[in-house]
Amino acid sequence: MRPLNRDSLPHLVRCAWELVRFGVSTSRARLNAAWWGIELGPACEFYGTSVMRRLPGTRIVVGARCKFRSAVWSNLAGINRPCILATVGEGAVLTIGDDCGFSGTAIGAAQSITIGARLMAGVNTMISDTDWHPVDPASRAAGGLGSSAPVTIGDDVWLGANVLVLKGARIGAGSSIAANSVVTGEIPAGVLAGGVPARVIRTLVAS
Repeated sequence: MRPLNRDSLPHLVRCAWELVRFGVSTSRARLNAAWWGIELGPACEFYGTSVMRRLPGTRIVVGARCKFRSAVWSNLAGINRPCILATVGEGAVLTIGDDCGFSGTAIGAAQSITIGARLMAGVNTMISDTDWHPVDPASRAAGGLGSSAPVTIGDDVWLGANVLVLKGARIGAGSSIAANSVVTGEIPAGVLAGGVPARVIRTLVAS
């Protein structure tokens, strides 16, 4: 416990106030998840207001003890948007494993997104299995989501800040993706990858 003095006072007040905001945010998020029919695991934590949208006939399943940081005050690395969980295509399934952490992360599933346990998603990351709009101008004018392909992320993956994981991506267990990278293909397990599009940089050595 830090001693209470002028040096520690701003920090201790901030911690106390954030505990209050965390409690309010989590309570509101649980009500919101229940309203949208989202299957939220026990002991999930919310910091700030996340956006949740579930299309009828789809599923969003969130594992236990996941953390969602949507407020600027909740992550000093610089969150610029709330966390978003959404299904946007008929029959879509979004599954998140236990003990994952998200900071300003947008996840949108038109078909299938499967995220393993203990994913750490850095600030302002995005995970999407769809183009959101058709590439062809005529088709785009007619509306629709464009093409989609399932996304799979294994256990213990780290996504650096501003990483985009796009349709058809597969990231193996224990891999790390460097900040500002775009993942469009398959990244094997246990590697560091980065770039646009992301490529393997080196193998990670287990400690």
